[in-house]
Amino acid sequence: MAATAPADVRLLYFEDCPNWRIADARLKEALAEVGADPDAVLYEQVTTVERAEALGFRGSPTILIDGTDPFADPGVSAGLACRLYRTAGGAQPAPTVEQLRAVLAR
Repeated sequence: MAATAPADVRLLYFEDCPNWRIADARLKEALAEVGADPDAVLYEQVTTVERAEALGFRGSPTILIDGTDPFADPGVSAGLACRLYRTAGGAQPAPTVEQLRAVLAR
């Protein structure tokens, strides 16, 4: 169980990319595993490049934990596109539950 649950968990997404639904399911599972409320996730649809840049949206899905993207790769620009995540099993459309649990428990 996490010492302190994150105060703010946001899932940013681009509607034309279905990967955010996978991230949502994994995020809720990870939140439950660390003792946080899985229904506390806030959702924001990103519809413009300007909004993507303002939010640091590096593709759909982007997960912000207390305002920070724990999976951000330096040099990747913001934009309206599907995003892939590096995992032990190769590239996936969302972080694994294990990866999410690790960043939520910090």
